Amino acid sequence: MVPDPQRADPLEFTLRWPVRGYELDSRGHVNNAVYLSWAEELATAHAEAAGYGREWSERRGGGWVIRRTEITYHQPAVYGDEIELTVTVELVRGARGVRRTTIRRAPNGELLAEVLTEWVWVRLSDGRPTQVPRELIELAAAATAATIARRRPGPRVGRPGQSHD
Repeated sequence: MVPDPQRADPLEFTLRWPVRGYELDSRGHVNNAVYLSWAEELATAHAEAAGYGREWSERRGGGWVIRRTEITYHQPAVYGDEIELTVTVELVRGARGVRRTTIRRAPNGELLAEVLTEWVWVRLSDGRPTQVPRELIELAAAATAATIARRRPGPRVGRPGQSHD
C-alpha cells in the first residue's frame, strides 16, 4: 500500500476543540463520561481522515465497536479550555484494535486524561467479532509488535525461592 499524501497518518491523529458548556457537571468540570465521548469522536474523525472510515468499513462488511475502556484522570478540564486530543493506534491483531488517546490542555500541554480503548471488529451482518481486514493489520504491524514487546515481562531476576547458583 502506498501512502496517500492527502490522507491523515493512519496510526496517529490530533485535533483541538474547546470545552463546551453542555459537557460540564455540577462542579463545573467536564463530566467524566464526556472523556469517553471525546475519545470515540476523535477515533471516528481519525478513521475518516485516514481513509478507513465508515464507507471503507462498510465495503468490507464490518466495523469497529468499543469493547473495553480504561480512563485515567489527571486534571479536570473546565469551560473555556481548549483541549488537544491525540490518538495513537497501538495494536491491531485478530479481531482487536487498541487505541491510546491523550487529552491535554492546549496552551500548556498539561495532561488531563488518558484513555485506553479496546475495539473489536464485527461483521455488519450479525454483529459477531471477526478478523480485522488484512490491510489494517499490515498497516499497524510495527505498532503492534512494539506494543507486544512492551507488555512482555523481561527476565525475572531474584524471584523468591529461585536459586542463583
